[in-house]
Amino acid sequence: MFSRMELLLGDDAINRIAEKRVIIFGVGGVGSWCAESLVRSGIRKLTIVDSDRVCITNINRQLMATTTTVGQVKVDALKERLLSINPSAEITALQQIFTAETAKSFELDTYDYIIDAIDSLKDKAQLILMGTKTNAKFFSSMGAALKLDPTRIKITEFWKIKGDPLARALRKRFKRDSQYPIHKFQCVYSDELLENKKTINPDDRGNGTIVHITAIFGFMLAGLVIQDTVSN
Repeated sequence: MFSRMELLLGDDAINRIAEKRVIIFGVGGVGSWCAESLVRSGIRKLTIVDSDRVCITNINRQLMATTTTVGQVKVDALKERLLSINPSAEITALQQIFTAETAKSFELDTYDYIIDAIDSLKDKAQLILMGTKTNAKFFSSMGAALKLDPTRIKITEFWKIKGDPLARALRKRFKRDSQYPIHKFQCVYSDELLENKKTINPDDRGNGTIVHITAIFGFMLAGLVIQDTVSN
């Protein structure tokens, strides 16, 4: 299954990748593509966390969202997809939300890599604070909505991000609460910021998104995991 990767990386790297334990928080437009990329790249021990169900508006950008999976629990639909790629993978699907109250149940210290693809500012901030206290490598996605230009997607350290409203809001929150990440961590972000051109539902506060952007964010997060594993 991984013979093409073996040509590129060698047997030792493939074996190291297979032993890494990864947890992804949020398997929407970014996290779902990250999960598939990891499994196709040889990660066998993967935990996916999300509380939502697939809805019709997910179809344009989320890997497991199709007309046949609408209404299904997202992590269950994604797990089925991932096991169809590698039936021997150990996929743990948790229909839960990461919050300050639920944080201990995830046993973050048991993972080699923690990937943050959470949308909620409060929960995202909490995961950053707690995830960076562990020995795991921590990678985070900033906002992938209101973007169109893939050439403006970058990777940099959190405190060096410029032009991303989510990163700005997180930094403001950390300073307000006088709580800061224990160590530096890499983020995927884009400094592009477009505007919604249409309002579909006045009560819907969501922003426009498109799959080539969210998928690239997810692939880049997965790339950080694989590159780090191979280089260490």
